Amino acid sequence: MGFWKAWFSAPEAITTTRTNPFEEQVDAGDNSTVSNVRIIFSTERDIDLYELEELCDAVGWSRRPLRKVKKAIEHSFLVASMWQVRGNHRRLIGFARATSDHAFNATIWDVVVHPEFQSRGLGKALMKYMLKKLRSEEISNVTLFADPHVVDFYRTLGFMSDPEGIKGMFWYPQ
Repeated sequence: MGFWKAWFSAPEAITTTRTNPFEEQVDAGDNSTVSNVRIIFSTERDIDLYELEELCDAVGWSRRPLRKVKKAIEHSFLVASMWQVRGNHRRLIGFARATSDHAFNATIWDVVVHPEFQSRGLGKALMKYMLKKLRSEEISNVTLFADPHVVDFYRTLGFMSDPEGIKGMFWYPQ
């Protein structure tokens, strides 16, 4: 239980409200000026699937049928998105979702942060947001599947390989 106490006993900057602004100074890219950019986290499910597909394309994920992506979002226990907001314009820059039995277990899926926004702590903030939301629903066992090149990222967040050996098994159609 020490893992969860470390994450959730102290107040966090990221709250469990429906949307949460996260201020970041970002180089505007034009004549070396810096402008305020808001990063907002949301649990709203009304996500433009084409915008999500562009985000997934940006990190090199293979395309999935949009009707299935829509169904996956609709049937997820939790959906979290991360938006860059400049004035009236918003851009999807991060996404994650979780499925759950609504009692004990949840699995996090489809964690993605646009390459332009990686290595700024935003992936960590998105994962902390997901974990805090899941813990607020009293979910005590959170799992995920990670590609080999991101395993270390999840380890820094407290995820570990099954210390008792691999219990997971997979079935694929032949």
